[in-house]
Amino acid sequence: MPRKFDVPALVEGVRAGSRSHVAQAITLVESRLPAHRPLARQLLTELASVDTKTVRVGISGVPGAGKSTFINSMGQLLIEKGHRVAVLAVDPSSSRTGGSVLGDRTRMGELTQHPDAFVRPSPSGNHLGGVARATREAMLVVEAAGFDVVIVETVGVGQSEVAVSGMVDTFLMLALSRSGDQLQGIKRGILEITDVIAVNKADGDNAGEARVAARELSIAMKLVTQQSGDRRVPVLTCSALQRIGLEEVWQAVVEHRDWLDETIGLENHRAQQQVVWMHSQIEATLLDSMRSNEQLRNLRDRLEDDVRHGRTSAIEASGDFLREFATQVPQMDWAQGKNVL
Repeated sequence: MPRKFDVPALVEGVRAGSRSHVAQAITLVESRLPAHRPLARQLLTELASVDTKTVRVGISGVPGAGKSTFINSMGQLLIEKGHRVAVLAVDPSSSRTGGSVLGDRTRMGELTQHPDAFVRPSPSGNHLGGVARATREAMLVVEAAGFDVVIVETVGVGQSEVAVSGMVDTFLMLALSRSGDQLQGIKRGILEITDVIAVNKADGDNAGEARVAARELSIAMKLVTQQSGDRRVPVLTCSALQRIGLEEVWQAVVEHRDWLDETIGLENHRAQQQVVWMHSQIEATLLDSMRSNEQLRNLRDRLEDDVRHGRTSAIEASGDFLREFATQVPQMDWAQGKNVL
């Protein structure tokens, strides 16, 4: 039996800043159960009216760049400045079992325990971009609870990380020195959406190499972004462990946000992100409705077998599936949210 949620109580608790209510609200918006989706929409509709001036930052980086340690240190610095910090940390999920490591609470120990911080690890599932499907909705919840800095930590660098930049104001990439070619394993598409770069672990004997890496990346960014306008992406060095250079990195984030507001307009930027999100939700809903319909699942299995054994082509099979889907649409209870994410 699906878990029951009291939406009015959740709204009141979230607005009051209750951590337990925030956690319950995020559990609701993350739920994949059809019965919970109307409740989640009701919750978000009531919370959406909250006026907020939050700073939304996405953080990605090469494996081993120290993303969680960086967020732990940066979060403490921001709290010292008077901010309230929420971290939505998306962990890798197993493609076979759906299991998730969820180790960020260990790596962000100090931040997790602070009363002015809220850390929520969520499995990424199969959603493109390594971002939990309800991350956008979770952002609305924590903002309504009064957290004015929202950090989204992604699972790593890849072409699909574009999904992260579509929900934040500033996209920050962490890099490392001593990794050979600084661009190895970093897709051009990631560099094109990056707003600030920080070479982490720039301490001790590694400080000099970090500065060299920063210069190399700065040159690379000039080549990648030469057609994207006058703004030059800053490349800085820092040490999350020693808390060196974090002030400068945060200042770069603030300056990018100010530039965004002056050029595009922050409200216009977020409004366009909402349009993109709407299309993503439509696509996700259609895909889930296909998976949840028993007739469509059976047809899909048969078509997969036919394609695998050469009895039909992929083009013919996709056409057969879509024609059957069209006949099923009138029978789907969209209004009640039974086929909606």
